[in-house]
Amino acid sequence: MASCHTLATLSFINPLPSHKNTTPIANLKSQERTLQSSLVGTAIIIGKTMSSKIGTTSSSASASSTLPSALLFDCDGVLVDTEKDGHRISFNNTFKEKELGVTWDVDLFGELLKIAGGKERMTTYFNNTGWPENAPKSEEERKAFVVSLHKRKTELFLALIEKKSLPLRPGVAKLIDEALAEGVKVAICSASNEKAVSAIVSILLGPERAEKIKIFAGEVVPRKKPDPAIYLLAANTLGVDPSSCVVIEDSAIGLAAAKAAGMKCVITKSGYTVDEDFQNADAVFDVIGDPPEERFDLAFCRSLLKQSVS
Repeated sequence: MASCHTLATLSFINPLPSHKNTTPIANLKSQERTLQSSLVGTAIIIGKTMSSKIGTTSSSASASSTLPSALLFDCDGVLVDTEKDGHRISFNNTFKEKELGVTWDVDLFGELLKIAGGKERMTTYFNNTGWPENAPKSEEERKAFVVSLHKRKTELFLALIEKKSLPLRPGVAKLIDEALAEGVKVAICSASNEKAVSAIVSILLGPERAEKIKIFAGEVVPRKKPDPAIYLLAANTLGVDPSSCVVIEDSAIGLAAAKAAGMKCVITKSGYTVDEDFQNADAVFDVIGDPPEERFDLAFCRSLLKQSVS
């Protein structure tokens, strides 16, 4: 019989540090509000169509001089809301195939997402709730066992992507197209398996976009988010200053990684992260959005950099 541990069982997962206050950006569809820059009185109007509503900081500053050098996107929860009906289902189907007697329900998986990386997630879970009876006994054999489980899980997840069962989130393709058209570099920075991320990019964004997008994923860095390593690697590889990058994230651990790398970070909340604390984010939205429901665009990302250099 499959075991499904409760949230209480997983007290080993340390909660992320919380902040005292959270300033949500609400009612974006019907309301506009002005944020006054404390530096030079820059006005940024947040509304449906951002591109025509960004104030300027200096008549001598050219638009191109303040464009981000790179837009860096997380994958899961940002490009696609993959977690609940993608990765979780693929993990559970793998556990079922291997007769492990383990099932991760929706709430439990939400807690496990505080651990970056699928192999790390499984290892931590098994270490703290007990390894399945048919799992190996030695540490080295267990490492290989987890690798084999993750390989199979990735195969099942790729099948979902190939069927286009999980759509892109609204506004993702639009923002990437805006960036590429302006010569802004675009990269995906994710703890997920490189094959899975590449499949999402090539299949859902299309081969023409995919060939222009750099992917940093999986084991490309020794330490995963909230460590800033993957974002610093991306900036170094792309040949850009971290302070000129804007990151699009959906989680508190992703936000922590971006800010530790010295980058601006815009949050687009996903199903599992809607209640997380994003106090340190430069902006928080429910989605990027396509017109006429657009929440922000490249001009808004540019405005974030204008504030920091004014």
